[in-house]
This record gives sequence, structure tokens and C-alpha cells, in this order.
Amino acid sequence: MSKTLLIINHELLNTVKRTGFIILTLALPVLALLGIGIGHVISGMTRPPAEITNIGYVDESGGFSQFTTQGSIQFVLYDSAAAATQALVAKDIEEYFVIPADYSSVGVVSRFTTQREVTPPPGTVDAMKKFFTSNLLTGKVTPPSITLIEAPLNVVTTRLTETGAVASQQGGLTNLIIPGVFSLLLALSLSFSSAYVIQGLGEEKENRLMEILLSSVSTRQLITGKVLGIGAAGLAQVIVWVISLPLLLNLASTSIGGFISMIHIPANFLVLGIVYFILGYLLFAALSASVAAISPTTRDAQGLAAIFSLFAIAPFWFYSPLLLFPNSPVWVFFSIFPFSAPVETLLRLGMTGVPAWQLAASLTVLVLSVIGGMALAARLLRTYLLMYGKRPALAEIVRGLRTR
Repeated sequence: MSKTLLIINHELLNTVKRTGFIILTLALPVLALLGIGIGHVISGMTRPPAEITNIGYVDESGGFSQFTTQGSIQFVLYDSAAAATQALVAKDIEEYFVIPADYSSVGVVSRFTTQREVTPPPGTVDAMKKFFTSNLLTGKVTPPSITLIEAPLNVVTTRLTETGAVASQQGGLTNLIIPGVFSLLLALSLSFSSAYVIQGLGEEKENRLMEILLSSVSTRQLITGKVLGIGAAGLAQVIVWVISLPLLLNLASTSIGGFISMIHIPANFLVLGIVYFILGYLLFAALSASVAAISPTTRDAQGLAAIFSLFAIAPFWFYSPLLLFPNSPVWVFFSIFPFSAPVETLLRLGMTGVPAWQLAASLTVLVLSVIGGMALAARLLRTYLLMYGKRPALAEIVRGLRTR
């Protein structure tokens, strides 16, 4: 046991001294502090008042004389198109439009501008629509009805529990931020941690240091020490993020405010995040050790490991359909599939409520995969770790595992 502890201590210290590990660990707090500082400076600046844009119009049909102020746009009435053109040339107005006498039957207006455009500016079109709607409806419906016609729908959704009570955790865009950021950092941490396992075993195998190590420790002690040592470093990395997130959110909400003050981190999410990291790391580390055992060089091992490491990043490739259909059977499957489960499940937790049976199935499959992966890694390490030259074929690996 003392030999295993020595290996754990050695791998832990070597990992935390790596430049990549330090950068990844500090990336979240440093970038967040930088963003908070920039946001605080911007929010502290005095915004200049919105510039009023004058737009002329000629009313040949009559009845469009009210509601001439729409936000930062001021509509100016002219008696004729010639007068409006003269004002446009003199730059008294930015543009103008003509409401024809038969507007009520054709619903078409002519717009004139000196700018070359592909389409009219959306802000201008929106202001014109409100101007026309308000004038057409005034005197026919009440002002509140005009407001509803201009903006007929504003949906406010409230999530209820299965008992009909208001749920403590509601949905919304703010709930996507923490799971999204944490899932991305978790995927990167899993990839980097498994890469450290490959690099450590691969380099020791290439320079024949492995022969010296195995003369002093058993294969099980070696793999256990390396996996737990690098895993402890990765866990420390995740804990740094977990501790810094509430502090950063509190700082951001007091200095910037706005929607940031509405962001909160559920305790169950933090617990599940750490659990999924531990299980996901153990699985990735076991597979990385297996790949390193059968690969003649570190480069070959990294190429093979990239195949299963892609599953940690893959959920972000399909983020849009996942956001629209978080409870689709496809995403439920990938929440249970062990390679993608850690990241996929955390992403879904930010989008929707994940049923307890899915979480239980996901964790159960992940635990069984870790047990199988560690057993496979131990057998491959005993069989192929001291073999050099070329990588054994798949059939040879299968025969070797059957005979052990």
C-alpha cells in the first residue's frame, strides 16, 4: 500500500505542476474576473442619449397625423413629395415615404432614401408598422387594445411539480449558463486528465523505465497509483471551479446586476457534477491506460484515445437540437451511454428536468463501465505493457485476454 501511495503522490505533484493543468484550472476564475471587470467598467459609463432620427412622410390619404414619435424615430409630415425630397437633399431628414390616397385598399407605401440598401433597416420598418397601426386603430379601439395588437403575445412560463406546487427551480436562459460552462470545462478536464495518463505510461514505456518500475511494484499498484494520482489532481481542479463559481456569481451580481443576479447554482447539480467527473475520469483513465499498454509509442496511443475522447465533446456539436428537444430518446440514450453520459447529463440538467430513473440508469451504467474498464486495463497492462515494436492486432488482443 505504501508503494501505491508513493505513486499517487508522485503523479499528483507532476500533474499539478504542468503548465496546461495550471492554465485550465485558472481559466474559469481569471476569465470570469476579467469579464466582470470589463462589465463593471462598461456599466459605469454614462451612455449618451439616443440620437433622434427624423423621417419624413407625405400623407395623401389623410388620417396619419398622430403617434409621430416612435422610440428614437420622429416622423415629420410634409405637404408634398417635392417638399420631402428637398428636405432629404438638405439632410433635414434621413428618408421619407409617401402614403398614397388608395392606401386603405392597396396597403403599399413608397419609400425614398439616398442610401444604397439591400433591405430597409429593421428598426425603421418596426417603427413604421407601429406608426401605421396606431393611426389606423385610434378612435376604433381602446389604447390598451392598440398596445396588445402591436405586441400580442408575451409568454411567462411557470414550472410546477408533479403535485401541482410551484417548483423551486424554474427554467430560463440563465439556467443554461452554469451547466453549459461547467460541462465544457468538465469535458476539457476529462480529455486532459486521460491524456496525462497516456503520456505518463507511454513515456515510461518508450524509455524502458517501465521495466524498472515493474521490478519494484505490481501492475495493479502501478495503474492504481497513476489513475488515483492524476484523478486527485483533476478532482482538485473541479473543486477549485466549484468553490469559485458562487463567489464569482456573487461578485458579478453586485457589480453588474441584471440577469446575472438571477443565476444560481443548485446544490444537487454540484454534487452530480463531482460524481460524474469522478466516474467519467475513472472510465477515461482506464481506457487510456489500456490504449497506452497496447501502443508502441505515445503518439499512437494519443491517436487511439482521441476516438473515445471525442464523445466528451460530441454533445456540444448537437447543442441546438438538444436545446429544442432535451427529452428526445436520442439524448436520453447518450445520457446513459457511458462515454457521453457525464457531459450530456449535465447539459440536460440545465435545460429540463431529468427523471430520477434516467439519472439512476446513467450512473449505474457508468459504474459498471468503470469496473469493466479497470478490469480490462489491468489485464492489458499485465499482458502488453512490456511489449515493444508494433501494436497487436485486435484478434491477438482478444486471444490474449481469453488466455489470461
